[in-house]
Amino acid sequence: MKSYKVLVTGGAGFIGSHLVDKLIEEGYGIKVIDNLSSGSLENLSKHKDDPKLEVIIGDLKRPEDISKAMDGVDAVFHYAANPEVRVSTTNPEVHFNENVVATFNLLEAVRKSNIKEIVFASSSTVYGEPEAIPVSEDAPIKPVSVYGASKAACESLIHAYSKLYSIKAVIVRYANVVGPRLRHGVIWDFIMKLREDPNQLEILGDGKQEKGYIYIDDAVEATIMAWKKTEHFDVYNVASNDWITVDEIADLVIESMKLKNVRRVYRPVLHGIGWPGDVKKIALKIDKLKSIGFIPKKNSMEAIKATAEAMIKEIAKGKF
Repeated sequence: MKSYKVLVTGGAGFIGSHLVDKLIEEGYGIKVIDNLSSGSLENLSKHKDDPKLEVIIGDLKRPEDISKAMDGVDAVFHYAANPEVRVSTTNPEVHFNENVVATFNLLEAVRKSNIKEIVFASSSTVYGEPEAIPVSEDAPIKPVSVYGASKAACESLIHAYSKLYSIKAVIVRYANVVGPRLRHGVIWDFIMKLREDPNQLEILGDGKQEKGYIYIDDAVEATIMAWKKTEHFDVYNVASNDWITVDEIADLVIESMKLKNVRRVYRPVLHGIGWPGDVKKIALKIDKLKSIGFIPKKNSMEAIKATAEAMIKEIAKGKF
């Protein structure tokens, strides 16, 4: 097999750093470019003396930073983004700049460097609030958050560049990815709140929101499999086979923290969601991913439990 040099944008972030771990394990040479706005070099510390890894501190909003990273690269995994969906309600330009502008700048650099492969980390948020779950890849794209809209815009840009410039492009639409090193989202939110007050838990929404979760190891395996199996352009949902409620997540976090008699305070808005732009029900159909051989090892509940336990250990070690 050809020895690829892979550039991972956002490679010091949560999903990006786990992807780097796996690609290095498989023998690829890796470049990482990250502005460290939400990532951390600590996530890559196990590779600090590995000659297969080069880390560039740079920002995709600055084209001159990207050009430094392109030399010798065969494929790009684009994971740089602001991961906080809630930010888009109060500060929508963040997601426009960090997602859309950054992606356009990257695509231009890919085109000018004649790189012919790109994998893009998209999101289930592009589907908005579907009429029924689980949703397949051919469901309508109707985002209800600026974050989801920015991911959909990036998908469209990538599709156009793929067709115009003969670039192999793989879009992976992730469900909620969880696991060690995660520092945002509902599990992290619950743990932080319960550390502050073990007797009470504030829950954004009515607790009945239903969403699918996938463990990071499964997500990375699915991503690399999709990359290797795709020949031109394709889109894959990346998720486990099921979904759970926010209340069930609260149960698992409370149990993992060995707490009892925790009072729950609900903060629903609109039809029971947690914030404007949140989605009441979203889960992804993964038949297409299964057709290329992927089988998730953890369901949503197992993924949440393993993540809560990992986070609690990381916090105990001061890694936050």
